Amino acid sequence: MEPAAETRGTELGRYLKARRAQVRPEDVGLPVGGSLRRTPGLRREELAVLAGVSVDYYVRLERGRETNPSPAVLDALGRALRLSGDGYERLHELAELASGRPSELPASPQNAVRDSVLRMLESMHPLPAYVVNRCNRVLAANRPGRRLMPGLWDWPEDQRNVTRYLFLHPVGRTLYDPWEETVALSVAHLRAVAGADPGHAELTALVGELVVKSPEFARIWERYDVDERGGGQKSFRHPKVGPMTLTYEVMRLARTDGQRMVVYQASPGTADEKAMLSLDSPAARPEPARSNPPEPAAQPRPAGVHAAAHASAN
Repeated sequence: MEPAAETRGTELGRYLKARRAQVRPEDVGLPVGGSLRRTPGLRREELAVLAGVSVDYYVRLERGRETNPSPAVLDALGRALRLSGDGYERLHELAELASGRPSELPASPQNAVRDSVLRMLESMHPLPAYVVNRCNRVLAANRPGRRLMPGLWDWPEDQRNVTRYLFLHPVGRTLYDPWEETVALSVAHLRAVAGADPGHAELTALVGELVVKSPEFARIWERYDVDERGGGQKSFRHPKVGPMTLTYEVMRLARTDGQRMVVYQASPGTADEKAMLSLDSPAARPEPARSNPPEPAAQPRPAGVHAAAHASAN
């Protein structure tokens, strides 16, 4: 096999290995007893039998030496691994990437926000709203949206990333309740982006930085969860307006390189709505930027997203 093909297959192999580790034998009807398991989850041999493929073929898939699995094999592996939704789609996307037929994506990131989108952001007032790029960097926000994440705006513009804020900013580590659930979803989104576009330069730098600076990020990154959530609910412990639980919607913006608008709201007449509306009050105004804001240290620049992930596993 050509070296380039094996490299493309590596990410598919890592995904299969990570998902295999998360399936317990009892989940798929296998006996729990027997010899002591050295690793969590299913053995390669067990997964191969469940998927109806030879052990040798599956080992080559996991090691990146087989790069052209058929749709039928992928479906069988997905069923054996109990994948659904985003996880199932990611398996097929990584197989396309391994075969050299990746889905078409824009050639380069575009972080300019259109004037029409900026006007839409302001029209959402008093609902907190902001626009992020594919890597969760905040590109624009209305006033309540800026006040929803205190301290983020102390950082330089190119550092204002929601995932970086969650792991590295002292306020970001206390703002969300529960923090663990919020960060898991944020990392799962980045994993989805990495699977579709493994050479994305901004994502490579972000992952390299967070793997080095945050053992928690490195641990969650290695779980290989994928999720591109379109909305839900988040609870906050906001330092200015107190606790509140808000629903949010995520809207993809057409003709952009994956930009999304995130809009929060609360049920009318509730304490949550009162707290949310208080974001626009003078009491919720952010403190003036400090002369020495808590900024991340210089970012390491690994060769790629996968190199950073692989380094964290060693």
